Amino acid sequence: MRRCARMIAALKDRVKRHWPRLHLRTILFATLFLVAALPGFGAIFLRVYENTLVRQTEAELVAQGAALAAAAAVDWPAAPAASPCSCRRRSPASQKVPPGVPGSCLRRTACGTMAANRTDPAEVDLSTATILPERPAPAPAPPPAPDAQAAGRRLTPVLAQTGATTLASILLLDRNGRLVAGRAPAGSYAALPEVAAARAGIPRTVLRRNGGYQAVYRFEWLSRAAAIRIHHARPIVVDGRVVGVLLLSRSARALFKGLYEDRGKIAFGILVIFGLLVLLSGVISRGITRPIERLGAATRAVAGGHGSVPEVPPTAAIEIQGLYADFATMAAAIERRSRYLRDVAYAVSHEFKTPLAGIRGAIELLQDHGPTMTAAERARFLAHIDGDAGRLAQLVTRLLDLARADMTAATPSAAAAIGPILGRIADAQQRIVVEVGLAPALPPVALPAAALETVIATLVDNSRRAGAGRVTIGGEAANGRVLLRVADDGPGIAEADAARLFEPFFTTRRAEGGTGLGLTIARSLLDAHGATIALAAAEGGASFVLDLPAAG
Repeated sequence: MRRCARMIAALKDRVKRHWPRLHLRTILFATLFLVAALPGFGAIFLRVYENTLVRQTEAELVAQGAALAAAAAVDWPAAPAASPCSCRRRSPASQKVPPGVPGSCLRRTACGTMAANRTDPAEVDLSTATILPERPAPAPAPPPAPDAQAAGRRLTPVLAQTGATTLASILLLDRNGRLVAGRAPAGSYAALPEVAAARAGIPRTVLRRNGGYQAVYRFEWLSRAAAIRIHHARPIVVDGRVVGVLLLSRSARALFKGLYEDRGKIAFGILVIFGLLVLLSGVISRGITRPIERLGAATRAVAGGHGSVPEVPPTAAIEIQGLYADFATMAAAIERRSRYLRDVAYAVSHEFKTPLAGIRGAIELLQDHGPTMTAAERARFLAHIDGDAGRLAQLVTRLLDLARADMTAATPSAAAAIGPILGRIADAQQRIVVEVGLAPALPPVALPAAALETVIATLVDNSRRAGAGRVTIGGEAANGRVLLRVADDGPGIAEADAARLFEPFFTTRRAEGGTGLGLTIARSLLDAHGATIALAAAEGGASFVLDLPAAG
């Protein structure tokens, strides 16, 4: 049992490794096509099978008629011997007569033997054949020819025994279509089209209604061949002349009886179809259902905060594999955003705590000792309250700026020329010198002009606050990107502070009113438009590199 389980597991692993990538529409189309085609296949099978039963019955009647016609031709008495066989014309000298066999006997039996050995193609087809009315009663006619009556007496036992064995009705008619032997009303059947064809020397098979039909099986009304009877007329030819006609008839094999007799084959076919359905259901389950269920479970787990992104199933449809990849991206973004919000919430609470504590302390002192304080002391405490309140207002403003930067959406058609923006920033500075050195024919960048101006102005203002006297801005284009380098001649950034430079609320100039949100806002604005900012190595001062997408 374990060995079988291991073999199944190995087979499943092999199938997964070599499983082709299928589109969802391909799987659904194959499923719907097969399901829609199954009833048609069943109907076609029954139609073809029933037509096969009818043709099989016809072939049996043709074989019986050929054998009986050959036997009747041999024993037919008083047949004219004047004309040679029309289908095998040979001179008496060219015919090789076996010893002890008269030449006339060979001439009399040649056509009958050829008729018996002749292979007639199947004539009836349920889909195209005309079903004639029930065989009418024979027309009154004089007695048959004497030679036919003599042949009938000889052949009656043979015909009766053959009919009892094959369950076929066999009538012997003379050359004029009059009944010689058989269980049927006496008279002439020459008006029947099949008899007329046989009298002309052509075997003929027709389908007629069966007046004595009675349903045996419950669903026999579904069969088209249940209420019909196959009639085959066969000429008896002696020496090239038709001396009589054999009229055979039999009902076709019942469809449901045939189904019962072939129940093994039919059951095998049903099992094959059922197996295909099971296989197709497995494909749908592997390609659609189970991957979606796993993704749904992973979604609920991630929403609960304790889940992970599942691996992409190799048997899943291409669209669902893409859905897994999108889900992984979304989950990573949610995790990154959640971590960012936790950090910001922690930093906000920390930043707000200090000025609020100062405001509260000053208010308590004023409440407790206000009447005894001098005017200078009250003014000092009120100044502290005003300074802390101003810092809180500044933090709120910068937090709103950060929120707007985080919510900024990329503008596909945005295009900003770098030169004019840097020119405006350089002209607006009074306490620091801004030098611009751009490569010639620098393309515009795919950012809004306001966003790019805010980022560069933040960097220049930070350099000014750090004590730098000069800022140099250079730019060049490469591989569809524009690289801007903003460097100053200030004291630079300590190695310990470099790792936390872009964290919210991190600042080394808190005493000068710094909020630590400038670089965070700048990075959020750039991230929204596919750009980046990074601290670059520099021998003196601080240096930042902006990697911007070129417009177009």
